[in-house]
Amino acid sequence: MSVQEFWFVLIGVLFTGYFMLEGFDFGVGMLMPILGRGSDARRRVVLNTIGPVWDGNEVWLITAAGAMFAAFPEWYASLFSGFYLALLLVLVALILRICAIEYRGKINDPRWRARCDIGIGIGSWIPALAWGWVFGNVVHGVALNEKKQFAGSVWDLFGPYALLAGVATGLLFALHGAMFLALKTGGEVRDDARHTARLLLAPTAVVVGAFGLWTQLAYGAGWTWVPFALVLLGPAIAAAADIGHRDGWAFTGTMVTVAAVSALLFGSLFPNVLPSSLDSAFDLTIHNASSTPYTLKVMSWAAVLVTPVVLIYQGWTYWVFRKRITVEQIPAPIGLPPGSVRD
Repeated sequence: MSVQEFWFVLIGVLFTGYFMLEGFDFGVGMLMPILGRGSDARRRVVLNTIGPVWDGNEVWLITAAGAMFAAFPEWYASLFSGFYLALLLVLVALILRICAIEYRGKINDPRWRARCDIGIGIGSWIPALAWGWVFGNVVHGVALNEKKQFAGSVWDLFGPYALLAGVATGLLFALHGAMFLALKTGGEVRDDARHTARLLLAPTAVVVGAFGLWTQLAYGAGWTWVPFALVLLGPAIAAAADIGHRDGWAFTGTMVTVAAVSALLFGSLFPNVLPSSLDSAFDLTIHNASSTPYTLKVMSWAAVLVTPVVLIYQGWTYWVFRKRITVEQIPAPIGLPPGSVRD
């Protein structure tokens, strides 16, 4: 394996980790108005399931973007310039979500918390839909010219394949979040999460399966039939486990689906990193978009040494906060009284 191939695989793994972990964070935020209805205590149960881990999950995105910048600067430059408005919208949505989560409990005011809940919802829905749309366009190809610059318009990015990709990730992350909430909560919240997951299973399986089939037939390689098969198998595992009240295995089923979709996308993209819809001669590949071999070798040693430490630490975090959360465990709000900030 060449160093270019190694870093392409590593970036794919980083984005896969981000989608698997941050995907259920998005799903929790998307479902919070439904599963948290009726009382603030229920909404706090829903939010507290991701409270200890959501900010750590976002580090995967920062690491993936940093690795892309260092290993494939041409890819990074073309992607972030061509999708500037979309990625800026995602960034604003993520910032809104961060602020809403962090400041929700600072003021003991129902109206304040309601506004923060809206911010959490917006900050979850937009990235859940946008990431699929962005990567759908990346696999399909964009209008790159001979200078490796985006030469199309924003409207060129709204093709049927990319839009289907956005719907697929939106549904998949919502289902992923429902399965996570069923695993992490108890009582009525868990019951409602399982009911919501059952409602989402069939439409998610159909849409994600259709998107996977389109990807495989139009852009896939011989070996990517394997992740496509896992795209279909994941929802089946989740459905069977849900029937048997095996929340952990049901969540594993959606984890498999998310990972398989990501593997299918990156596998269909290789060896390109950003194809050109104008002329294949203008494609960005792992070879013409990469940094120098020496730079990649130095980075490889750093990645080999640091990555296991990060994985062990994050795994330990999930182990520490593995218990279920119920409404009875939620204490009374202790935020500042309304109006105290202005005073």
